[in-house]
Amino acid sequence: MSTVTEQKQKIKVAIVDDHTLFRSGLKMLLEKQEDIVVTGELGSAENITQFLQQQQTDVILMDISLPGIDGLEATQLIKNEFPDAKVIILTMYNDEPYLFKALKANASGYILKEAASTELVSAIRTVASGETFIHPSLVKVLVEEAVDKKEEKVENTKQDILTEREKEVLYYISLGYTNQEIADNLVVSVKTVEKHKYNIMEKLNLHRRHELVQYAIRQGLVDFSDNEP
Repeated sequence: MSTVTEQKQKIKVAIVDDHTLFRSGLKMLLEKQEDIVVTGELGSAENITQFLQQQQTDVILMDISLPGIDGLEATQLIKNEFPDAKVIILTMYNDEPYLFKALKANASGYILKEAASTELVSAIRTVASGETFIHPSLVKVLVEEAVDKKEEKVENTKQDILTEREKEVLYYISLGYTNQEIADNLVVSVKTVEKHKYNIMEKLNLHRRHELVQYAIRQGLVDFSDNEP
């Protein structure tokens, strides 16, 4: 009776990889763990949904490069039919585009095939508990992406707080116009231009002309192929 109970408590793992030796090696590794049992091995993802309908599985180890349906497409198919299924992408690709595609496909984990056996076992346990596991070498990529998006959002917010007149002034500043030339083009006084310039710098927290130019270029507020705003 205790044996049956222990079996139910084990993490049930399926391996999907087209390399027989790799699958065999993974199975040997995983079945040495007291809390993991391999429920099946598949050489492709063609019949993965049928397999999951017949075999209770907690975690699917999915090779990203498979004949026919690739690992990313298979992951999306699995998640569409089994929303609670947990898929860990196994790959040789240490590239952020593949990582982002895997996350977009709703994978629960992403680990490199070169990872240490302890990392793979840790990934399985982490994902089985409902959390996400990303190979440590790629965590930095996610952090940098988040920071870039935050900075972009801040800059877009800054741009939104500029009035249309301030954007016009910033445009001419970026083209190297003097305050007098800007005043002449906008038909306002030099004092008004200086006030707009001061307000722009305050709102954007920028203090030098070259910083304003760089900001305008990043935001697409200036096009040097054109001479009019």
